Amino acid sequence: MKDISCTVLVVGAGPGGYVAAIRAGQLGLDTVIVEAKKPGGTCLNVGCIPSKALIHAADEFLKVREMAEGRRTPGIRLESPSFDLGACRDWKDGIVNRLTNGVAGLLKKARVKTVEGWATFRDGKTVEVTTATGPQVIRAEHVIIATGSEPVTLPSLPFGGRVISSTEALALTTPPERLVVVGAGYIGLELGTAFRKLGSDVTVVEATDRILPLYDADLTRPVANRLSDLGIAVHLGAKARGMAGGEALLVETADGSETRFPADAVLVTVGRRPLTEGWGREELALDMDGRFIAIDEHCRTSMRGVYAVGDVTGEPMLAHRAMAQGEMVAEIIAGEKRAWDKVSVPAVCFTDPEIVTAGLSPDQARGAGFEIKTGQFPFQANGRAMTTESEEGFVRIVARADNHLVLGLQAVGVGVSELSSSFSLALEMGCRLEDVAATIHAHPTLSEAIPEAALRTLGHALHI
Repeated sequence: MKDISCTVLVVGAGPGGYVAAIRAGQLGLDTVIVEAKKPGGTCLNVGCIPSKALIHAADEFLKVREMAEGRRTPGIRLESPSFDLGACRDWKDGIVNRLTNGVAGLLKKARVKTVEGWATFRDGKTVEVTTATGPQVIRAEHVIIATGSEPVTLPSLPFGGRVISSTEALALTTPPERLVVVGAGYIGLELGTAFRKLGSDVTVVEATDRILPLYDADLTRPVANRLSDLGIAVHLGAKARGMAGGEALLVETADGSETRFPADAVLVTVGRRPLTEGWGREELALDMDGRFIAIDEHCRTSMRGVYAVGDVTGEPMLAHRAMAQGEMVAEIIAGEKRAWDKVSVPAVCFTDPEIVTAGLSPDQARGAGFEIKTGQFPFQANGRAMTTESEEGFVRIVARADNHLVLGLQAVGVGVSELSSSFSLALEMGCRLEDVAATIHAHPTLSEAIPEAALRTLGHALHI
């Protein structure tokens, strides 16, 4: 097979990789992207998109089931509903296919050449790709490593049989009768809650003393309350020790005793790790930052002409961070002056209720040496929240005490993920409390809680 030479080579077609390739192609750079699976990476294929589709379906099923049981108040009455997870999976897969085909089309439109196969580096300018038709050698002036991440495995619970990762969970055709989730981070709680709404008996086992340990207690308390309301058993300070008899999970509880949780499926969600092995990293002279590839503010690695973006470069391991990095790197290679100077990389937990954070929390701001003002506005005082039966939660704002510069915004509540863009815009624009408070927000919407939180922080809230 004839060798390929190009200006830009992107290894990995996840969110960071495909955005870098598309932007490089738009800028007129001769670009090749290599991907062993479908374009879109974990996010589009087995992560963000399919999980949110399942969560939506589960929410809708719970609503109609509660309407049929007379437990919801809008006056809608239904006969007993049923749920077909196989049909839901087909619907979800259809969405995934539309998006991945869309990415492939965008790459083609930008004149990016796609090579399907597994790339292994020979040196900092050359990879050999194992394709269906044989080895393909590609040489490039600039290389972008975008290999992504993979689920963390536990030595005592290797994947296989009843022990599954989120990938297998999203491919199930029937809800497991008994599901044990190991790990109370966002992936475990998102999927565990969805399967509980679909009828599974769900138990969560978490080694730390709280759920969602990366978020403060004020934000996670409504989620914990909802888990209890749904009948999800949460065991904190508990360590999974392995399968007992092949049909139950052996757990060491917080008091040191052992118990067994019968399980038709054990979903292990204890985090993700960067994919830094298996593609020839040992052939490159890359400095590492712990388990991640070390980069500077331009996403340059320690090797000239070699860049890295996305999960392989560190936290936060989020698709939108990877996309922003990929776009920036393509423009840098094209000669534009760019640097990573983002004030906000918002994070969302699609739990029930949702959590969204942008910028600094109160504790983080104090830890950074700021004297702060902070206030929150509850959705119990928001008309739109009332009309959608979603009064649980609040919007919170954090600002400097001296000049009122906004340092962070957080929210917990149904549908608050859609507030993340407003939060980030306020931070990137350098807004002060007075700016947020004076900005008209449409009525009736959840977003009205944002200026109300600012007004409350200033000491003169209007609607509470």
